[in-house]
Amino acid sequence: MDLSGVASVLQERLHEISEALAVRIRAEVDSYADDSVVPRESLRLSLERNARVVLAYFAAGSEPDTRPARETGRIRAEQGVPLVDTLHAYRIAFDSLWAQILDEARRYPEVDQAQLAAGSSEIWMLFGRYAEVLATAYRETSTELSQQREARRSALVEALCSGDISDGAGLDDAARHLGLPLEGPYAVVVAAAPGAGEEPLPGIEAALREAHMPSAWRLQPDQQIGLLSLAVSDAETVSLGTLRRYRARIGISPLFDSLGDAPQALRFAQLALTGLSDESAGVARFDDQPLAMVLAAAPEEATRLVRVVLAPVLALPPHDRARFLETLGHWFAAGGRAPDAAERMFLHPNTVRYRLRRVEELIGRSLSDPRTVADLGAALEALRVLPR
Repeated sequence: MDLSGVASVLQERLHEISEALAVRIRAEVDSYADDSVVPRESLRLSLERNARVVLAYFAAGSEPDTRPARETGRIRAEQGVPLVDTLHAYRIAFDSLWAQILDEARRYPEVDQAQLAAGSSEIWMLFGRYAEVLATAYRETSTELSQQREARRSALVEALCSGDISDGAGLDDAARHLGLPLEGPYAVVVAAAPGAGEEPLPGIEAALREAHMPSAWRLQPDQQIGLLSLAVSDAETVSLGTLRRYRARIGISPLFDSLGDAPQALRFAQLALTGLSDESAGVARFDDQPLAMVLAAAPEEATRLVRVVLAPVLALPPHDRARFLETLGHWFAAGGRAPDAAERMFLHPNTVRYRLRRVEELIGRSLSDPRTVADLGAALEALRVLPR
């Protein structure tokens, strides 16, 4: 009798050995103790298949078969067992199997220490080889599962924002899969992509999660769309601070309470984004500039407004046109106070007053009339937000 004979004897007791290994692993590794995570029979079969190839190696010198190790790595990844626990359990199994081989070998005096020393070296060589295969399969499966989860989450965000999911049960199911609470307040965020398919807000979901704000995102060729839960205290302030750390153009919708309102919120967020210049990074909320948002939502009507209100000014030579429009812009920014506007422009107040009188003459309306001021303000805002 030699070590190969010992392995042959143990091959006849594979079921018994795998049962004993399963008991030890379930007792020593917490992740394996829960039958709902690793079913008892799943563990026993995995142990039996791995033990079979190890014993076959010692009994007949078979070429090590790594398929059971690969299958173990794949299954444990699918079951959600941490890799560190999977490798720990695998080492326990090898340790226990070698202990069984040693116990059986003691019954045969002809199995000498030299054989046992060689066998000890070989079994840990096998463990290293199989553990590497197991870990590789685990990581490959985890990556694939993660990609599948992200693809589904992305599809759900798209479905919610396009209105493809509208019934109550579907909305609740989508919220659960996305990790969002079933009730708002929520907000939609849209960030312009710096290049086709480039992510403008890398790591944003993890950053918001740290602040206890769950979110779900979808990357499109020209933009990144996010659904945010803002249920925690100071959520708006914290989320704005987080978003402003990115050098990106970002639009945010008003708050809403039902995910069924996500399509309209997306429209509002896109309008807020439109209000930002193409060159500058920044965060714009729809509610911060409602007039600009309304104008951006109706570009044809806004263009007509500009022509009706500012046609005589726009007809001036470029230099004069720019000078009067700039003066009007500073006058509005200064709250209609000519001295403050002059200070902003480094001009004498009388120069500003002269330009304002010229505007009144050109448009045939008085700047002391609130209706004129309202129309001019809207026209200037339309000039800012509309494409030239």
